[in-house]
Amino acid sequence: MNHDLASLPSRAADKKPETRRFFDRLRKRPPADLDDTVTDLHEAVFEETDCLLCANCCKTTSPVFTDTDIERIARHLRMKPGLFTETYLRLDEDRDYVLKGAPCPFLGPDNYCSVYEARPKACREYPHTNRKRFHQILIPLTLNNTAICPATFEIVERLKAVYQQLT
Repeated sequence: MNHDLASLPSRAADKKPETRRFFDRLRKRPPADLDDTVTDLHEAVFEETDCLLCANCCKTTSPVFTDTDIERIARHLRMKPGLFTETYLRLDEDRDYVLKGAPCPFLGPDNYCSVYEARPKACREYPHTNRKRFHQILIPLTLNNTAICPATFEIVERLKAVYQQLT
């Protein structure tokens, strides 16, 4: 698998029109075995992937923080939730709490997360390629993640090969 992070955004951009057409077809008529297929691809790709060598998601994007996430992480850090929010978060245009900036302040130089056990639900589920009803998160979530996560890019490319009649 190609882990070249420098070229990932341009490779994803080059494939974006093709991927979008593919996703549009998948959303309109999702194959009955889509979730099982994506789960199998997710497991296969992550057998070959060491997220600690990458951590691009933590370096470039922010998860959405729910109230439950805020309370859990604040407790982990022995902070009051209000102070945690004030210190680390901002409201985005959708009125969701997200990090004030990137990289994530909890990402260490070794790519380990200092709040890993308490991390947000969005981080626990990232890159969302093993979710049920996968066809519901193709656009924009999965499409955008192909430019951030090399594993997502690879899963999508393998998915296209499986359902090549839809590309």
